[in-house]
Amino acid sequence: MKHITILVPAGDVVVGSIEGPHKVFTQVNDFLRRQGQPPAFEVELVGLTRDKTFNQGLFTLHAARTIREPFHTDLIIVPAPHGDLADAVEQNRELIAWVAQQHRAGAEVASLCMGAFLLAATGLLRGKKCATHWIAASEFRAMFPDVELVNERVITDELGLYSSGGAYSHLNLVLYLVEKYVSRDMAACCAKVFQIDMGRDSQSPFMIFSGQKDHEDAPIKRVQHFIEAHYPDKISVEELASPAFLSRRNFERRFKKATFNTVTEYIQRVKIEAAKMSLESSLENVNEVMYSVGYSDTKAFRAIFKKITGVSPAAYRDKYSRKVGAVLGA
Repeated sequence: MKHITILVPAGDVVVGSIEGPHKVFTQVNDFLRRQGQPPAFEVELVGLTRDKTFNQGLFTLHAARTIREPFHTDLIIVPAPHGDLADAVEQNRELIAWVAQQHRAGAEVASLCMGAFLLAATGLLRGKKCATHWIAASEFRAMFPDVELVNERVITDELGLYSSGGAYSHLNLVLYLVEKYVSRDMAACCAKVFQIDMGRDSQSPFMIFSGQKDHEDAPIKRVQHFIEAHYPDKISVEELASPAFLSRRNFERRFKKATFNTVTEYIQRVKIEAAKMSLESSLENVNEVMYSVGYSDTKAFRAIFKKITGVSPAAYRDKYSRKVGAVLGA
């Protein structure tokens, strides 16, 4: 039987990222008992204190033990902090040190959504891949430049260090762990009971590109605003570098450092974000949307759209068009 520790951190936390995995892992035990098999997991909440309130006293969680009590665990689940993430790291320094110590003793560690900030603060992810909620990608890169953020991924597995994408996609990682520790059939059973799409491996369709502007490079920021105002036009890198009084090479280097995108990637993402909005709200067909954002090559537009969002323009419209909501509400 594997011992699973679900952490109860200091500060505020997304309670669903504690309750969700607890529910799935204990449900697996129930399924196994009904089949006449022994339970697979011993699941405990463990915190800095025995009792902790969240959401301004709306929720209270009772931990089975604290991290100061000696015990053995096989897997540590790091839930998602809520609020100021740098502050969450500071409030949980003792917990972070304990996680690192347990990993050295053989425990695996899985972060859920913004829990990646706490896991990365252990230093265990240096040089490794990690996922988190796409909305916090810029902040994560700024705080942990030595970690390879793959914010389009739903799950990463780095030899016993796991992470998940944003919000409730953490349940996909929980199912991944159920499959690894128990069986594919059990993971599929849980997916059906909890109605989780266990085949999803990308959070790209959910991402909203707003451009990374939390930097101090004023010329690059002006270029970003120019791109966002003129995205339907044909824009060359040379045209953008010239007003910034930079050589192309220096301009591209500074742009990538400030925005975490190459100039071409940034232009593409701005165009595709505009295309997504049109597909969601307008009656224009895919070709009309393509022309409106500055593309003339149908094949190239569809390829770039799918690369960035993970789905085709038509599939995106089918899934997110506001007409769907109107039909459902009719």
